[in-house]
Amino acid sequence: MNIEETDELMLDFGKIDNMPADSGVIPVAVQDRDTRDVILIAYINKYALEESIRRRKVILWSTSRNELWYKGDTSGNTYTLHRVLVNCEQNSLVFIASPDKGGICHTKENGEYRHGCYYREIDPDTMKLKFTEDDHGRT
Repeated sequence: MNIEETDELMLDFGKIDNMPADSGVIPVAVQDRDTRDVILIAYINKYALEESIRRRKVILWSTSRNELWYKGDTSGNTYTLHRVLVNCEQNSLVFIASPDKGGICHTKENGEYRHGCYYREIDPDTMKLKFTEDDHGRT
């Protein structure tokens, strides 16, 4: 079973440690404009931010492929960018976006792309993962 479907807690605490020191990325949370759900947290560099703003689309930086990640290029599940929020220390962003169609996560349930990437939660009694009640992170 792959990491996206397991109930085993296998958090990647080394993700940032494995990035090159000169990667020039900061975290960006993508929030659904209508539901306010946080649907994705990823990384972005200056070029991806400029492209996102220019195109009014969610465009990120793939740290695993070391290239621009045009969200939805493969799946067709693109997001329109409405606002960009900057934190006080200017080291993270929040994109307020809305789906053009479909979900945002690369995983599927019943053949459909999931609405967001936060579809599991930690059971504090077993320290295992369990699927959220409605698959959207809302209980």
